[in-house]
Amino acid sequence: MLSFLSPEWLGALDEAARLDPALATATAAIDLVVEQRVTEPDGSEVAYHVVFDHGRVSVVGGPAQEATVRFRQDRATALAIAAGVDSAQRAFMTGRLQVGGDLRVLLDQQDALAALDDVFAGVRARTDLGAEPHVAGSPDA
Repeated sequence: MLSFLSPEWLGALDEAARLDPALATATAAIDLVVEQRVTEPDGSEVAYHVVFDHGRVSVVGGPAQEATVRFRQDRATALAIAAGVDSAQRAFMTGRLQVGGDLRVLLDQQDALAALDDVFAGVRARTDLGAEPHVAGSPDA
């Protein structure tokens, strides 16, 4: 099993993205960098970014020099979204997911982002998300 947000997990995401021919086709006209920042319970931060470069898609550990879109959330929110028990939209609407940058790009490129999500499904299936994630503020959280 891969540990969520570990270097090995990021490497598996990168490999999945780089090797998928359908993703390359779906992103052939896209130049975009999406940065994720996750705050750990101890206050430290894990950052990584996904680079869409005209059909070449890669996942890189660390912050992006220039991100088109940025997401920031705490680990509990990131786990809940990754496990499918919460949505990014709900987390955004409740203030647990902060979004910055050119938000129009999220709408314009939603098909490519959905294709990336499909490619990452295999990695998610091999990821240890720890204890059952819960939506913050829910009765069982």
